Amino acid sequence: MTDSHIVASFDENLNDLRKKIVQMGNLVEEQFKLATEALVEKDKTLAEQVRKNDKAIDQLELEIERFAVEVIALRAPVADDLREVISSIKISSALERMGDYAKNMAKRLTVLSKIDHLPGSTTILSQMVKITRTMITDVLDAYVKRDTNLAIEVWNRDQEVDALYDSLFRELLTYMMEKPQYITSATHLLFIAKNIERAGDQTTNIAEIVYYITEGELLELKRPKKDDTSFADLGVSKEENK
Repeated sequence: MTDSHIVASFDENLNDLRKKIVQMGNLVEEQFKLATEALVEKDKTLAEQVRKNDKAIDQLELEIERFAVEVIALRAPVADDLREVISSIKISSALERMGDYAKNMAKRLTVLSKIDHLPGSTTILSQMVKITRTMITDVLDAYVKRDTNLAIEVWNRDQEVDALYDSLFRELLTYMMEKPQYITSATHLLFIAKNIERAGDQTTNIAEIVYYITEGELLELKRPKKDDTSFADLGVSKEENK
């Protein structure tokens, strides 16, 4: 896949596509960084900035999709090249969803800035974001370098995010039962945690795509079972958190 094509401009097209993917991924990673800072500092202005920044991510997704379609129409790529171009659309879609998760975090941060946080809750959330941001950085690196070993490593790392989410869920549920005054705060924090957990899931999806681009076959690993009772216990459907 790193071999040069007879038409040099085709190589330029593929490189431009990769650069846009990396640019979009870097924006998403930065969004989670800013959202976490807004949470810890109770900074409504920063939270609002995260919401505004999401437009740039949405715009990049459109540009990548249009560019990919144009490349297919003009270059008629086959085999490895076609796989990469089509996969770029899937990666941009996953990144766009992750951008939405960061934006949704920011929306809830606006409310949380007005009420008391639960003791210690932001620590676990910060840990979740730290792991997720590292996953995003590494999966982009795996994408650029076509490093399947790194992609698999990122894929496995999602279990750490899931474990932290399950731990925080149980902790917040206990707070809500024992200290009703924290119900509003705990509920918003749970939704924020779920957004981070889903971002981790999307990163594993990208890792699978990177593996597919490089190897030409699906990643044959079984995802560990998650505790899907988390939101059911609260009487909240997963769709409500979108």
